[in-house]
Amino acid sequence: MRDIMGMMGKVKEMQAKMEKMQEEIAALEVNGTSGGGLVSVTLDGKGSLKGLKIDPSLFKEDDVEILEDLIVAAHKDAKDKAEAETAERTKALTAGLPIPPGFKLPF
Repeated sequence: MRDIMGMMGKVKEMQAKMEKMQEEIAALEVNGTSGGGLVSVTLDGKGSLKGLKIDPSLFKEDDVEILEDLIVAAHKDAKDKAEAETAERTKALTAGLPIPPGFKLPF
């Protein structure tokens, strides 16, 4: 019975840590760039676009398609960085727990 109580205490502790980590991730800001820095985007930890900067040299009529591609690439760069940071924080939090491979936290 003591083992169950100890396990329940650890579960509650893990839940509190997970909630804190989710708050930290939501407040996270990640920058992504493309085109050698000509386009940059800022995302929050949930992947929402918070900012966009475009170098004025890209505002030419014949460069619209290039600009669109650079914006998409910068967004992907920032999103990948946010996902990597989330995975790293989750890995640190769950170190030592027997979690199956491919199981994603936070839910």
